[in-house]
Order: sequence, then C-alpha cells, then structure tokens
Amino acid sequence: MTGWLQPHRVVMIALALALVLWSAFSLRWDWLAEYAPLMAEGIWNTIWILVVTSVLGMLLAIPLGLAQAAGPWYLAAPARAFCTVIRGTPLLLQLWLLYYGLGSLFPQFPWIRQSDLWPILRQAWPYAVLALTLSFAGYEGEVMRGAFKGVPRGQLEAAKAMGMPRLTILRRIWLPQAVQRALPTLGGETVLQLKATPLVATITVMDIYAVSSRVRQDTFIVYEPLLLLAVVYMCITGLIVLAFRWLERRVPQRVA
Repeated sequence: MTGWLQPHRVVMIALALALVLWSAFSLRWDWLAEYAPLMAEGIWNTIWILVVTSVLGMLLAIPLGLAQAAGPWYLAAPARAFCTVIRGTPLLLQLWLLYYGLGSLFPQFPWIRQSDLWPILRQAWPYAVLALTLSFAGYEGEVMRGAFKGVPRGQLEAAKAMGMPRLTILRRIWLPQAVQRALPTLGGETVLQLKATPLVATITVMDIYAVSSRVRQDTFIVYEPLLLLAVVYMCITGLIVLAFRWLERRVPQRVA
C-alpha cells in the first residue's frame, strides 16, 4: 500500500479520531461559549507576537551573522558577545530583566511619564516583543553566521573580479544564498519561537496560554483547556511548517 493508505498512517488516523470522539463526548466543553471571545483574542495575540518578533529578529540576525562571518573585529566581537549572552541565559530571565528591571526604571523619569510614549511603555507587551525579538536574533545570528560562511567563496571572488560593488554582491549573491541555506533551520527556530510565547503570560500579556490558565482558575476545569491549548499550538505549528516548505520550493536552488 502506498500514499496515505499505509498501515501505520491508518492506525494513527484511527487513534486520532478515537481521541477526538472521546474528548467530544466525555469531557466538559460548556465553558467554551463564555470564553470564546477571550480565546480568540489570545490566539490573535499569540500569532501577532510570533510574526512580529520573528520578522524583527531575523532583520537583526542578518547583520549579526554578517558581522561575525566577514566583519572587522570591532563589529564581530560585539555580535559574538550578544549571541553568546542571549544563547547562554534563559529567555524567562531576559524577559523579567526587561519588564521588572528596565520597565521599573522608566516611571522614575518625569520626562518619560509625560511623553507620548508613556501609554505604550507602561504596558507589558513592548517588553515581551523586545525580549522575544532579541532572543530570536541571538539564535538566528549564529545560524546566519554559518549560512554566510557556507556560501562558496569562489562566487564572491568572481563577482569582485567583475567589478561588482560590495552591496550588490551582498544583495544579489551572498544574502540570497545564505537565506536559502538557512531556511530549513529558520523554520524550526520559528516553531521554537512559538513555544516560547507562553512566557509572556508571566508579565500579564494575554496570549492563548494565559487564557487557558484563566479558564482553569475560574472553572477548576483542568484537562479540557490544556487539550484545546495543545490543538491550537499544533495547528499554528502546522501552518508554520507548510509556510516554510512553500518558501523552500519557491526559493531557487543554487548549485555550489
């Protein structure tokens, strides 16, 4: 048997259907209607935090990787130190240092409290976005360093010999090939970024994990919110995997 009718897949599908039916008829779901709007808000917050921090983190990771791969020592050393600190410390510690440390300093300055930024700085989400962005940049900076070094040097030397400017070489040769090499790892790191988003609930950001915790606290129902939370994360993960597979097919393969 081939395709989707292979025996192990049939068994897995049967087990999944049995689990869905058992959950639907044996567990309590009467709380869903009351908490549906809050859950929709939590899912939206989780998704936009994931997208924003991944995009901003990648934009930071490219210069971090480039500085380590080919930059002068005064750029390579700070970039290497940043990636080492980020990768060597827990994300929860970084998040709390920003929120409870940096966030507690701002109210001490009257010019900050009276500025137009104060309504934003007094909220928790900017610190969550900053912490997750820096974390993603630290890990992806190392990935991009390896990706930049993996591009064949002969192509870069040939472009220089043809008189191509450095920025043009970076834009047309070096960066596209480095991104293409990093795409499979980037997909996995984005999934890990999704799994890191529940930490923002520790500083009062209402993501889907925080909504699940509130349901458990209000109703004393434990398993149903956790099962639904797992399904939400699995669905988002599936979309991430499909999106990166699509990107990998769209990006032209280059032969070294």
